[in-house]
Amino acid sequence: MFKGNKGITLVALIITIIVLLILAGVSITFALQGNILNNAQTAVNEYDNASTNEAEIINFINKTIDNKIQELNS
Repeated sequence: MFKGNKGITLVALIITIIVLLILAGVSITFALQGNILNNAQTAVNEYDNASTNEAEIINFINKTIDNKIQELNS
């Protein structure tokens, strides 16, 4: 009697792990050579600067509106 195979073989598992390791190595190499991490940090810095500038503009507008309201109430 022939019993059906259950699960995967050890060879298939090892081949899968090797392929995943190769893909991870290639991905990390491209990430480091392509300056992806530096570009990401630059993007974060630009976002922070834009957020700060936006907050300053909103504060300026709010102060201007408050001053105009006080002038109209006087």
